[in-house]
Amino acid sequence: MQHSQQQIDQLQQLFARQRDDFRANPMPSAEQRIQWLKALSQMLSSNQDALIKAINQDFSNRSADETLLAEIMPSLQGIHYACGQLKKWMKPSRRSVGLAFQPAVAKVVYQPLGVVGVIVPWNYPLFLAMGPLVGALSAGNRVMIKMSESTPATSQLVKDLLGKIFPEDLVCVALGEAEVGVAFSKLAFDHLLFTGATSIGKHVMRAAAENLTPVTLELGGKSPVIVSADVPLKDAAERIAFGKTLNAGQTCVAPDYVLVPRNRVDGFVAAYREAVTRFYPKLQDNPDYTAIINERQLQRLKGLLSDAESQGAKVINLYPEAQGRRLPHAVLLEVNDAMTIMQDEIFGPLLPIVPYDTLEQAFAYINQRPRPLALYYFGYNKAEQQRVLEQTHSGGVCLNDTMLHVAQDDMPFGGVGPSGMGHYHGHEGFKTFSHAKGTFIKQRFNAARMIYPPYGKAIQKLVYKLFIR
Repeated sequence: MQHSQQQIDQLQQLFARQRDDFRANPMPSAEQRIQWLKALSQMLSSNQDALIKAINQDFSNRSADETLLAEIMPSLQGIHYACGQLKKWMKPSRRSVGLAFQPAVAKVVYQPLGVVGVIVPWNYPLFLAMGPLVGALSAGNRVMIKMSESTPATSQLVKDLLGKIFPEDLVCVALGEAEVGVAFSKLAFDHLLFTGATSIGKHVMRAAAENLTPVTLELGGKSPVIVSADVPLKDAAERIAFGKTLNAGQTCVAPDYVLVPRNRVDGFVAAYREAVTRFYPKLQDNPDYTAIINERQLQRLKGLLSDAESQGAKVINLYPEAQGRRLPHAVLLEVNDAMTIMQDEIFGPLLPIVPYDTLEQAFAYINQRPRPLALYYFGYNKAEQQRVLEQTHSGGVCLNDTMLHVAQDDMPFGGVGPSGMGHYHGHEGFKTFSHAKGTFIKQRFNAARMIYPPYGKAIQKLVYKLFIR
């Protein structure tokens, strides 16, 4: 407890230092920001092996390729994209001035907010720290990062590596248990980004409200998949399997359940089993098969399975047995809304199948539930694709793929409703962490004098005649 209090005291001191440093340099140049980003890129490139090792240690087994593909590569690509676009993003946006207010100039100036807080979850501890950091630094801010206590090796390494390239009054990393996270969310940040569970997001938003701190919440939810009546099942199953097996399903945009035409369920299960077992021919000692992050999450997932089975679900295990925290991938049939697995985000290698009879029925099933972070549709009919886009709500969508919308540097990423608010990545990230300051500029000549009091002058009547109609 005493150690936690020391960490909390240190947090408050670091926050004060960052705020003072920002006041001393409130508008860093594009060259300065690009220098920060390039230092970050160099750090990530030079320490790939150490980062892979730390993440693997935290998970007990995490595929090195998954860390490269889902953490290191998108972090570096995001930095490269920001460096190439930053000067354009920073350029003030000219806006039109109405005839009644001429001569004048109107523009929007993008100003750094100040000190930005970032709360990082455990499932992608590197990418979900680097993504917001890139956006916040691009916008010229100071940044405080709270890493997850569930990934101690990665969190300590990220703290050490960032400490070598940035002074703490520019970027700092906070470590500690839940009470440190609570104290972190109570700091009077100029913006706070939280990635994690919806239940925790509510507490973060409540704490931020005390300081009127604006928040971006990247949450989750039950991201649905719709398999159409005519898409080749092999195509759909393979792409769904990649999205669901990556990081053992511990991904906020992982497919959570699949809506399949009733007469195609058996065919889909067979195609899905073939795809998963082709990706991972065995579970035992397979370095590609990622483990569940910790024992608590493993027991949670086992609880979802036992609850579903006790209520009549048919569980099809794709592997004969577990190994340590490597949980066998499973498909669940005959599920219903009373089962916890159909109420809570799964966040693991368990995939319920829900049969449907018409596309309208599938839409209704999705729309009766909280709006998800992602939605995936598999079908090549363009008219049906358009109906999916128009008749469902989700943070993002992939047509005929899963998750890859998150990796697009030039697209915003975020949720809607219970799956989050606000967005970042790319230009939207720059704007999220900037204040868009409307600026109206006049020089010596002042045409507005014509409408000053006293009222009733002929020129004022002419103005009303011209502009009030």
